[in-house]
Amino acid sequence: MTKTKINELFDKELKIINIGLETFYRDLKNQEHPVIHVDWRPTAGGNKKMESFLSKLQ
Repeated sequence: MTKTKINELFDKELKIINIGLETFYRDLKNQEHPVIHVDWRPTAGGNKKMESFLSKLQ
């Protein structure tokens, strides 16, 4: 049986970058997967009005 391209992905080592929720990072780390965590949050906490003010400062 020949493998499809999508099935070939499952034969390779995972390379994971987690953006945002640290709990996902910790769960993957606890399962001993190599993972990098990026502590990202929306500008101004997602407040559109504050984001507009901040964009004018740049």
